[in-house]
Amino acid sequence: MRGNVLLVTIDQLSAEVLDGPLGAFVPTPNLDRLAAGGARFDFHHTVTVPCGPARASLLTGLYAMNHRAIRNGTPLARHHATVATEARKAGYEPLLMGYSDIAPDPEGRDPEDPDLHIYEGVAPGFRELVEMRMETGREWPAHLRARGHAVDPGDPAPVPAIYRPVAPPGRPPRPSDPAIYAACDSDTAYLTDRSLAALDIRRGAPWFAHLAYIRPHPPLVAPAPWNRLVDPARLPAPEMGRPDHPLVRAWFSAPSNAGLFWGFDGDCAALAPETVAELRAVYLGLVAEVDHHLGRVLDWLDATGQAGRTLVIVTADHGEMLGAKGMWGKIVPFGPALRVPLFVRAPGMAAGLRVAAPTESVDLAPTILDWIGRAPPPAMDGVSLLPLLSGGGVPAGWREGTLTEIDFGHPTRPTPIQTALGLEPDAAGAAIWRDARWSYVHFAGPVAPMLFDRAADPQEARDLGSDPAHASVREALLGRILGRMMQRRDRRLTHLSFGA
Repeated sequence: MRGNVLLVTIDQLSAEVLDGPLGAFVPTPNLDRLAAGGARFDFHHTVTVPCGPARASLLTGLYAMNHRAIRNGTPLARHHATVATEARKAGYEPLLMGYSDIAPDPEGRDPEDPDLHIYEGVAPGFRELVEMRMETGREWPAHLRARGHAVDPGDPAPVPAIYRPVAPPGRPPRPSDPAIYAACDSDTAYLTDRSLAALDIRRGAPWFAHLAYIRPHPPLVAPAPWNRLVDPARLPAPEMGRPDHPLVRAWFSAPSNAGLFWGFDGDCAALAPETVAELRAVYLGLVAEVDHHLGRVLDWLDATGQAGRTLVIVTADHGEMLGAKGMWGKIVPFGPALRVPLFVRAPGMAAGLRVAAPTESVDLAPTILDWIGRAPPPAMDGVSLLPLLSGGGVPAGWREGTLTEIDFGHPTRPTPIQTALGLEPDAAGAAIWRDARWSYVHFAGPVAPMLFDRAADPQEARDLGSDPAHASVREALLGRILGRMMQRRDRRLTHLSFGA
């Protein structure tokens, strides 16, 4: 019998939460269980941010420069294959439990088509089996309404009232106060319940499921007991060293994170240290909640005999700054936002592996296709990770670093960064190269590059981008970026030659 595929994404989970100073404070026994039974990738990066572009790359195997769905709401052109469209050619019906944040190609659609008015669309090839969308979702709010909660799914506030914590009488809500819903009714619990029911009825035949958890994506609020699982007073403070660079100053030029928690105005610089600690604790509680429910899925695989024939991949679309450098979110070129966890477990492959080789989110689609016996389309930029799972080491010629692209602009609503730097939309972008030692950020517009020597400066706080002594390093790393981009330009048809 052909094998099953389980692709799990955990939204906004930074790898540094699991293996950095905060890792000792958040219990993740089920991620640890996956690592013990398979492979953990220590130098894995998303190739773009935020959610929509990151998922477009993950599901198409394409760099942002090739799929060009470069911001939430930017359409993904219909000619791009996805892991789901290709898996259908192998007889699978890819099921989406959660969301993929893919805006559709408008060609051939009427302007009134409702799919053209949201960015939380379904990636081509998937069947949306369990709908779980952050902004336009209806199924989970309907579940809460049936449980007796007053829910307005059209609430236009930056943080809808559904995410308002319940405070004791006499004081305003705080982020660590419990959510209005019980733990058994949370979005994480609901998605897991529905997904397990959908998979259980299908266990007699091979299946392909993409299980996409929203948490720990803001708004940061958690049901009891997860809201106070972690004591804020015990947590180390985030590192606050940040480079003196125009991009950083532009980032702080205007509030930009109003959706972080209920009642927040978006001004990250004004957050008090005790609030920062509280938010970090709630975030860790949400991570622990997702891990708990992931354990239910792994238990189901074991109990039903599916584990021995299922490829399991658990990753994140992008990371989260979590207060580092005073920043929150992911649209920044620093490590906590770009390095994401990756766990892979496959039948018959080595267990307990720690993989240090540079890997990228574009590698997951080719890996899945390789495992189900389909060759990835020539256009895909990623490579299969299966050779790294054998325990035989890193294949010759493996990449030396990772490439990430970020777009800071918007075509109709200039962003604070775009405005502060005086950049047109097409100039408001950056490419980031990260290898074992260096982080190099090159900007599309007239903005000085950034360079960090992580061997001496692991927190990326001392910018060497204008240091004459490092000019040769910058030149070499820019060459790496340019070489990668030249090699990986759209190759759908370039390997064909007719009549010559």
